[in-house]
Amino acid sequence: MAITYKDLGKLDFPLFFLPNEDWSKSDGLVFINGLVLDDRNQDADSLGVRRLKTPHKPLWKLTRHIDSIEGLLKCGHKNFIDSKGRLFTYEKTKFCSLKYHKIKRVVRKDTASVLYLHGVSTPFTIRRPPEALIQYAGVLYLAGAPWLIYEFSPSKKKDTIRKL
Repeated sequence: MAITYKDLGKLDFPLFFLPNEDWSKSDGLVFINGLVLDDRNQDADSLGVRRLKTPHKPLWKLTRHIDSIEGLLKCGHKNFIDSKGRLFTYEKTKFCSLKYHKIKRVVRKDTASVLYLHGVSTPFTIRRPPEALIQYAGVLYLAGAPWLIYEFSPSKKKDTIRKL
């Protein structure tokens, strides 16, 4: 199944890298390169629990993962499985602007931080505050509106475009 930026909200993170699109399904088992990736015969909602319950060995090792939309947009891989066991290929289909804004202030909360930027009326919720040396945030604009913090930078970078 192919996924684009429009479907990002449907994914369940973390996502795990797959080396290729050469996966197959047979009798409720999902294989990649001849090893079991997922056992959909097991009664569980998540990929991890099904992998723990399966009697089929050996399992394909899931060693590298992505835990955010920003990570998915930045990585060079295309093939993934999400934590619910959905296999997909991510296709970049749309260009959007990447603009850098000076950080106005960061408000620390219990489990996240709120980031205020000059020139952007809406604050962003981020997992952790940026380091003290960080002065700018790169914001992706989708349909002309600020959408997502793409990266942080100690200095202002030139505004550019990225393909989503």
